[in-house]
Amino acid sequence: MVGLGLRREMLDELLVHVPKQIDFMEVAPENWLKLGGRFQKQFKSLTNNHHFVCHGLSLSLGSPAPLDIDFVKALKSFFIDHGIKRYSEHLSYCSGTGHMYDLMPIPFTEQAVKHVVSRIKQVQDILEQQITIENVSYYAAPGQELTELEFTNEVLVQADCKLLLDVNNIYVNSVNHGYDALEFLQGLPCERVDYGHVAGHYNEADDLIVDTHGADVIDPVWQLLDKAYEFHGVFPTLLERDFNIPAMDVLVNELDIITQLQAKHGVSKQKRA
Repeated sequence: MVGLGLRREMLDELLVHVPKQIDFMEVAPENWLKLGGRFQKQFKSLTNNHHFVCHGLSLSLGSPAPLDIDFVKALKSFFIDHGIKRYSEHLSYCSGTGHMYDLMPIPFTEQAVKHVVSRIKQVQDILEQQITIENVSYYAAPGQELTELEFTNEVLVQADCKLLLDVNNIYVNSVNHGYDALEFLQGLPCERVDYGHVAGHYNEADDLIVDTHGADVIDPVWQLLDKAYEFHGVFPTLLERDFNIPAMDVLVNELDIITQLQAKHGVSKQKRA
């Protein structure tokens, strides 16, 4: 399966025609939860006829502040209304005493593992389903006791949740923090991989990449996705593009690359992962 992140700018075009290359679409529920009127009707018409997943922005799993229970309950109703079975979030946090509007790194410590695991379990209990967490890009690792890989794997196992394998984030972090991307990729548990992301980024310097989702996917990231399929089998994979959004035919060209890589590893376009 091949997916595309739905952005508001794409809505009018996709209401008329969804390219055959798109098997599923992904939205941030925060951007649609409170919409009414025309936008709500348009979104409902898409979710009635196409497969959707949700990728959250504000659950703030690593935050020291209490979990927003009302928000989680609102998510549950939203998922039921739109037939959404898969919900992912970032392994990060974005709030404390206020909302920071950015994804901050969780310290790679045993204490943080326990804290995040308890919050994931609480969310899963309310939603009555496993959730999927994304390995995130980060630019600092304060108080680090564990490697990123050790931390990620501990959370996955202890919380009994799934993994959103973001290939671009692995590439970005491997450059920024000087580790082996293939070694990291191979160290993730195959049985936890739920689906994946690919995206573009911005090269600030030779040793600093910023994860922007505002450019085309580069060849080394495509090569890493190829390796991800080799190591973990083919999993549903979605293209993210948050700004500098090109014409749909340009996005479709990138979706075709995902399809070709999946076919290389023995999965036809028709097979549902």
